[in-house]
Amino acid sequence: QIVLVSGHLDSWDVGQGAMDDGGGAFISWEALSLVKDLGLRPKRTLRLVLWTGEEQGGIGAEQYYQLHKENISNFDIVMESDEGTFKPMGLAFTGTSEARDIVREIMTLLLPINITDIYDSAEGTDIDYWMRAGVPGASLRDDISKYFWFHHSHGDTVTVQDPNQMNLCAAVWTVVSYVIADMEEMLPR
Repeated sequence: QIVLVSGHLDSWDVGQGAMDDGGGAFISWEALSLVKDLGLRPKRTLRLVLWTGEEQGGIGAEQYYQLHKENISNFDIVMESDEGTFKPMGLAFTGTSEARDIVREIMTLLLPINITDIYDSAEGTDIDYWMRAGVPGASLRDDISKYFWFHHSHGDTVTVQDPNQMNLCAAVWTVVSYVIADMEEMLPR
């Protein structure tokens, strides 16, 4: 059984792609690194996918889905960060009301860093195939007030990234993915 965390590696044709979507790729990598560094071994596999072809219409995600859809019942949740890694505000979630209640409870673990909100409708080109097929999905919600200052521009460089905000994003990603991967049962569908 798999808990999938992800971001995409390809960027637009200008800038470095540090925000779109290097930040999402980084916090997904960091989530798995933190779990390993802490010596934690969840009941389910935490899988990192660094998508390609997202900017060209999600062709990498479509190919991945086609290759793995026969095992769809083993995918517990698919998570994608693709709206920058600015100050996190919570998690957008798509799934049943029973699954939402569980995710809401998981988010209470983040009360010490004041990131507990749950929003409707996870978004992500790369996880959309899975969510349409009924797999629960989550996307990071952060303060995107500056996102379009840099989106698909020459300004999308590493200087846009704030290490403290990225650490908070990685904390959200790590807690949510690890707890779901270590629960006794998969999220209800």
